[in-house]
Amino acid sequence: MAHFTPPKATKIINPGTITITIIVVVVLIFLGTSFYIVDQAEEAVLTRFGKYLTTTDPGLHYKLPFGIDKVYLVRVKEVQTEQFGFRTVSQGISPRYSGDVSMATMLTGDLNMVDVEWVIQYRIVDPKAWTFNVMEKTQTIRDVSQSVINMLVGDRAIMDIMGSERSAIESAGADYMNETFKSFGLGINVIAVKLQNTDPPAGVQDAFDDVNKAIQDRNRLINEGQQSYNEQIPRTRGEADRVIQVAEGYATERKNRAAGDVARFNSVYDEYRRSPEVTRQRLYYEMVEDVFKDDKNTTLIDRRFNNFLPFRDVSSAAGNAAGTTAGNTSGNTGGTASAVVPNSTAAQGSTAQGSSGSKGGR
Repeated sequence: MAHFTPPKATKIINPGTITITIIVVVVLIFLGTSFYIVDQAEEAVLTRFGKYLTTTDPGLHYKLPFGIDKVYLVRVKEVQTEQFGFRTVSQGISPRYSGDVSMATMLTGDLNMVDVEWVIQYRIVDPKAWTFNVMEKTQTIRDVSQSVINMLVGDRAIMDIMGSERSAIESAGADYMNETFKSFGLGINVIAVKLQNTDPPAGVQDAFDDVNKAIQDRNRLINEGQQSYNEQIPRTRGEADRVIQVAEGYATERKNRAAGDVARFNSVYDEYRRSPEVTRQRLYYEMVEDVFKDDKNTTLIDRRFNNFLPFRDVSSAAGNAAGTTAGNTSGNTGGTASAVVPNSTAAQGSTAQGSSGSKGGR
């Protein structure tokens, strides 16, 4: 006959254990929901029952547990970036990018198409506004940025966009974006707008390159012409100034010489008025001496061969012999003799020795 074995009784959990377990869980939940840590690059927006309470700085902070207080961490120290017209596929030493033609292609002010790629960098400056005022934050930033760049590109010619107006577009773009974001209460500040590439569409790239090359050739020729101008014009002006100075110097010299001649003439005239005969004789001597001052082998005689002119070099014995021979010859043959033109003092001495010193031969 089989024996029946009754089942073992289930062990009942001690109520004290359950209570302790519940208390431990509550304490853990309390501790886990009562403290929060804010990183150095962040600020925390604290709400109580969904209403904004305060903004806390980095560090360990306390809040009411069990979801009464909620914390929203906002990275206010970090510079964030949005890319337009391209996307970064992979970063590193050799980053890879992919284009976004639909966003990059724009119409310029001179009705040309241009592909524009740009980047904006911004920082959150108002954590409360960033947390509560706008729901689609990233999309709002992208829409506003694209609208501003489209407006600035549409106001300019394609060559200006690709050249001299790049910095102006970047500066004006940052200003317009900040004004718009401030009116929206987004709580951010755009630090920089950078145009990466501004190129014509691929279909017209070759033609545009030809135009650009022609413009560069034109600018090169203009620069070469300007360089030649800068070299030649100062040189020509310097030469003109030199000629003017030479002419002015010559004019001054002629004026001074004329003034000196006038003064000399007046002086001689005054002397002539006082002693006409003496002055006339002195002028005659000076004229003859000046004419023959470089000639050392000539003797002058009068037309009738009666006597030598009162100019004779008697400083040497050869001179005396030549003078005597010439005087005798002139009386007999009527020829012309040669001797040296002397200084005035020596000439007067020879005249005294040779004849009476007549004025013949003038």
